Amino acid sequence: MRAVFKGVHVTLMIGPTVPVAVSEDVLNALESLKVISRDSGTSGFELVFKITLNSPLQTAFLLGAGVSIPLVRVVIAVTVNGQTSVLIDGVMTDHSVSPNGKDGTTTLNIKGEDLSRVMDYIDFSGLPFPAMPAEAQVLLALAKYALFGVIPLVIPSVLLDIPIPTIQIPRQQGTDLQHIRRLASMVGYVFYLDPGPAIGTSVAYWGPQIKVGEVQPALAIDADASSNVESMSFTFTNEEKSLPILIIQEPITKIPIPIPIPDINPLSPPLGLIPPIPKHYPIITGVAKLPPVRAALIALAKDAQSADAVTATGTIDVLRYGQVLSARKLVGLRGAGPAFDGLWYVSSVTHDLKRGEYKQEFTMSRNGLVSTLPSVAV
Repeated sequence: MRAVFKGVHVTLMIGPTVPVAVSEDVLNALESLKVISRDSGTSGFELVFKITLNSPLQTAFLLGAGVSIPLVRVVIAVTVNGQTSVLIDGVMTDHSVSPNGKDGTTTLNIKGEDLSRVMDYIDFSGLPFPAMPAEAQVLLALAKYALFGVIPLVIPSVLLDIPIPTIQIPRQQGTDLQHIRRLASMVGYVFYLDPGPAIGTSVAYWGPQIKVGEVQPALAIDADASSNVESMSFTFTNEEKSLPILIIQEPITKIPIPIPIPDINPLSPPLGLIPPIPKHYPIITGVAKLPPVRAALIALAKDAQSADAVTATGTIDVLRYGQVLSARKLVGLRGAGPAFDGLWYVSSVTHDLKRGEYKQEFTMSRNGLVSTLPSVAV
């Protein structure tokens, strides 16, 4: 079922393995919800209910939090101006109950994480992957979660490294989530679950952090009636940029050869016209005797950890903005001045819905000052 939060239709589905629409009583008890979406790592949610001390919902949610049902799935979607967005598809992890002796009500707080939490339950250490590159290992690990509607989107690494079985057989280390993230860090990739596009499905993305594609409607500051940003602040940090140096050993002469690893990635083009100057040149140690491909993979992973120099944080009212601002996508910015106007990459978004309002807090980043475009679309 759907609840209406001042023009925003909220769809809440809860159930073991396969979620179903909750009853009207549950929707009426829902006071607020919060969803945090990140461009890498785990996303999470929080639901707050107001119920009576004798409400059957209290027992139902306590059971759902793990007392008798091992896994309870939660799907949250919102519809704004006829456009439905799945905010999260996850599982309950924690709950807390706060009775109010004055009015006889109880605040029930439920927290959870996206479906990557399910991938972190069982340790499969020692599982062999003979003659399988990293992307094949990831696909095999993700196949277990098709029951939850998880659809793999795995981008092969441009630096393919297939171990020879007679020399080495890769084995899993830890849970599926730990193993997948470890493989991603080795090649400079990211891993996350993107809920949707249909309710009940999620895309498991393992690949490079992509900062190209469709641009969301522009955020506008100091634009009179067109302004849609409530607050925003900017930070420029020139100290974080680094240029890793890879040292490999020539196999015959044993002479060490330093190789700088440039920031070259066609999937992450410069969003700022003036990039920061690298101030750190870390030496990547422990790879001199590794095969060149393996050493290059580690070096690219180190380079991928270099943070963007420019960040911005802010808050918007979703109804004024006209749609849901999504993480992991580009967005335009107007009215912030020549240093900060232009395209930005939305790295995280926090959805905060209460009865009467729907706001989003966001964090954006890019790798330089001054826009690379003469203007951005409204």
